[in-house]
Amino acid sequence: MKAGLKQRLVARAFDEGFDLCRLCRPWDVPEVPARLAAFLEAGRHGQMGWLKERAHWRGAPQVLWPEARTVIVLGESYTPEGDPLAGLARRDRGNISVYARGRDYHDTVKKRLKRLARWLIAEAGGEVKVFVDTAPVPEKPLGQAAGLGWQGKHTNLVSRELGSWFFIGSVFTTLELDTDPAEVDHCGSCRACLDICPTDAFPAPYQLDARRCISYLTIEHKGPVDEALRPGLGNRIYGCDDCLAVCPWNKFAVEAREVRYAAREDLLAPPLDELAALGEAGFRARFSGSPIKRIGWARFLRNVLYAVGNSGQVRLLPTARAHLEHEDAAVADAARWAVERLDA
Repeated sequence: MKAGLKQRLVARAFDEGFDLCRLCRPWDVPEVPARLAAFLEAGRHGQMGWLKERAHWRGAPQVLWPEARTVIVLGESYTPEGDPLAGLARRDRGNISVYARGRDYHDTVKKRLKRLARWLIAEAGGEVKVFVDTAPVPEKPLGQAAGLGWQGKHTNLVSRELGSWFFIGSVFTTLELDTDPAEVDHCGSCRACLDICPTDAFPAPYQLDARRCISYLTIEHKGPVDEALRPGLGNRIYGCDDCLAVCPWNKFAVEAREVRYAAREDLLAPPLDELAALGEAGFRARFSGSPIKRIGWARFLRNVLYAVGNSGQVRLLPTARAHLEHEDAAVADAARWAVERLDA
């Protein structure tokens, strides 16, 4: 193995735009299978059936690719400008999760990972596979095992260097590189992330019930959302940042270097009536290049109508009534609910 390869790898990762680079073994997360099994057994994955279907890979990265000897885990900041929760007070406008206000990060991160992987092969040979978010990889446990950060009480990865605002990607390689020490928990007695959740999605610290999580409900959940949970959605029409935003470790967050992560002007508090009037073609055009496009027009419109119902703005009644006969049952139901709320 060439001398100083790991140091040059880390330097190269920074040159590619990553802010953190740490290494671990694929088998350094022995606790994951039991935790994942308990999560699935309790039904907390909701409609995310792919979690159960790929549990054998997600629970044990060494099973996903037995030849791998090292996992290079990387973090890239997407820290927002200003208060990410400020838009929640503007009830007649939609609030979009910070990560989805700019370009889709999947493409950007994956391209960086591939460039880094090609560099590694050129330097030292071996084989590589790159993963970002959509693959059955336990990214957060691997991130903790590599020393990137620790899984906080909200189950997300927290870094002493970046706070909560960073994307995670990984490069699996058959090369046996030096690893880094695992990170330890630094949450202490803090409960900020647990207490702020509008829908009580945390049954206990370090446990998440996705079925009550606003990110899950607005992105992954198909069909009508439980009426008891709808008021908690507020004007969040795609994702939720509450538990991330209140973490005290964000005082160490660094500015995002990638301009494509910067919020698009038209995705900063867009008017609800304007969004509801887009139509399917307008939706596709408006959200081209955005992760929001993946949930489709009907589910997005459903979310917008829940926000209309939570707005308290009687002037939005015509917006809700316009969709009472929508062909999608969940959209029509959301419109009915919004009309009843505003009429009341």
